[in-house]
Amino acid sequence: MSKIELGNPETVQSEIRDWEEREVKSFLGKQKERKEQFYTSGGFPVKRTYTVLDVQDTPLEDVGLPGRFPFTRGPYPTMYRSRHWTMRQIAGFGTGEDTNKRFKYLIAQGQTGLSVDFDMPTLMGYDSDHPMSEGEVGREGVAVDTIADMEALFDGIDLEKISVSMTINPSAWILLAMYVVLAEKRGFDLNKLSGTIQTDILKEYMAQKEYIFPIDPSVRIVRDCITWCARNMKRYNPINISGYHISEAGSSPLHEVAFSLCNLITYVEEVTKTGLAVDEFAPRLAFFFVCQNDFFEEIAKFRATRRAYAKIMRERFGAKNPESMRLRFHCQTAAASLTRPQYKINIVRTAFEALSAVLGGAQSLHTNGMDEAFAIPTEEAMKIALRTQQIIAEETNVANVVDPLGGSYFLESLTADYEKKIFEIIDEVDKLGGTIKLIKESWFQKHIADYAYDTAIKKQTGEKPVIGVNKYVEPDEKLDVEVHPHDETTAERQLNRLRRVRKERDNAKVSALLEQLVRVAKDESANIMPVTIELVRAGASMGDIVEKLKKPWGIYRENPVF
Repeated sequence: MSKIELGNPETVQSEIRDWEEREVKSFLGKQKERKEQFYTSGGFPVKRTYTVLDVQDTPLEDVGLPGRFPFTRGPYPTMYRSRHWTMRQIAGFGTGEDTNKRFKYLIAQGQTGLSVDFDMPTLMGYDSDHPMSEGEVGREGVAVDTIADMEALFDGIDLEKISVSMTINPSAWILLAMYVVLAEKRGFDLNKLSGTIQTDILKEYMAQKEYIFPIDPSVRIVRDCITWCARNMKRYNPINISGYHISEAGSSPLHEVAFSLCNLITYVEEVTKTGLAVDEFAPRLAFFFVCQNDFFEEIAKFRATRRAYAKIMRERFGAKNPESMRLRFHCQTAAASLTRPQYKINIVRTAFEALSAVLGGAQSLHTNGMDEAFAIPTEEAMKIALRTQQIIAEETNVANVVDPLGGSYFLESLTADYEKKIFEIIDEVDKLGGTIKLIKESWFQKHIADYAYDTAIKKQTGEKPVIGVNKYVEPDEKLDVEVHPHDETTAERQLNRLRRVRKERDNAKVSALLEQLVRVAKDESANIMPVTIELVRAGASMGDIVEKLKKPWGIYRENPVF
């Protein structure tokens, strides 16, 4: 067998034909392949093997080097050789004091960043004593009504030394205001705070459905958060553009990242309309993606999205600072991949998903607890999830080389395919009138619903294997799982604090500031953050602020897709 000359495509092609006629044909005569055609989970066809021919059309500069445009191989030149990704296990339940204990437990176990889950009333802008909050206070996340709750949530935690991510969208700007007031009360330098508030409202209309106001004022709030932070919190990420929830709603991996970039484009356009130059705010834009269980596809997805982002920021928006072109992302393993049957094997699923996130170059990572298909994870489940990250970081040595799979014929080919499809979707959205218009027409929602339905059918028929659910099932399995208990005293403890704040605050001052809030809301050119910060400082609650704004702005009602 002659040596393949990698520089000569004709020689390679001849060698492949000879291999197919000899080894492949002979072996298939003895043992057929499992399928006629293989695909990634996202529907990309997968060949039997890949060679240099599959990457010959990929420009060398598109692969490049880590830390150099277009950042395919990573946003930083040394990546995890300098420091590991931030291990950011999410937590949130009960009152601020309850979640604070979990934070301190995780920090003691070696966690390097905090991530906060809020309960449904907080997410939707309701105070804990609102009728809509009954039965939900502190159940799916921590309850936050006023600055007093934030004080309890971060009691004893140095916010200049640990970064904090807050997963919240329609009421995100109020939580940001609370975080700012808390930091100022404790004497922290705002320019030393790091972390993010999610703020990505457009994906709520697309996928997660947690929204309050109509689209236009909601996007204005995002604009105001980004512009305010650019001038007042130099290290803070004012938005975490989230593909995670698009994926968890049922989208394909391709749509997860392509739709996120469509949202990015809308936000950047809105901020630049204020006169703020792209290089003044783009370095602090961040992303949040899921890592599903198609190992190589997920790695290619992350690499392609970094490359596409870099080109969008430079070519579409004229960014000149390399920091504006570096896509940085937090990653979470896929909650939708977790099962109740044989729930302990969720540890294995999570480990492989986490490994592909690391090989894809994540800056921050949350690994799911094995019991999350049942309830909020227990401390034991969270410790195992954190240890999973620590084993990847400390024992596997995969962090010793930057982009260790870079140059793989298969991975580079799939990365190029992903980038091409991402730009095709962006071009289609542009042609059809832009992201906001298509959200109102339910274009994105239909794509997500169609893929979710197709996936459900494949699981039902067994075409998409799910171990323990449709394959290797244990019909007599007895589930013996310890779930996180809900403290029945949570609501009363939370309401007592809310009543105390209302009693002690200067209500006349709060009322005057609420009227000022309405005036600011009606002035499209004004920034809503300063008055919100003053409201929070005066003791105004989440519900005070949100309910006041429903009058000038109204609320959103979706146009459903059938």
